[in-house]
Amino acid sequence: MTPDPSPAQEAALSGGLLPWGHRLLLVDSITEALGQPAGAVIVSGSHGGLSAARCALQAQPCLAVFNDAGIGKDAAGIAALPWLQQHGVAAVAVAHHSARIGEAASTWRDGVISALNDAAAARGARKGVALRQWLQAAATGLSGS
Repeated sequence: MTPDPSPAQEAALSGGLLPWGHRLLLVDSITEALGQPAGAVIVSGSHGGLSAARCALQAQPCLAVFNDAGIGKDAAGIAALPWLQQHGVAAVAVAHHSARIGEAASTWRDGVISALNDAAAARGARKGVALRQWLQAAATGLSGS
């Protein structure tokens, strides 16, 4: 049995996965996106708290993806989403029970959207949809703007 290709290999095999014409960047920690070219669709394994939001904003993404980390007290696990909305950045979180926290490959392969901001909704994001399915559709021009 052949193992599943890595997300980077999967993107390369398909000629490059470019949701909305933007590069796909998978990082286990959102901090790894710093110093990368701006405008990427960043799929991270990071929680969606405010500290992660500040780091994501510095990376200037087209879209930032986080793990909801169980949502937590006062919705701290998804606090990045409304904060990034205020800064004009689309953001979603995947359910902690669908993907491993801290592993971008799991977020990509297994993540199911559990929370989103209005900017992400405008791009076609919906709760309960598999992240990979949505981004692959966006890369082929079938999802959102």
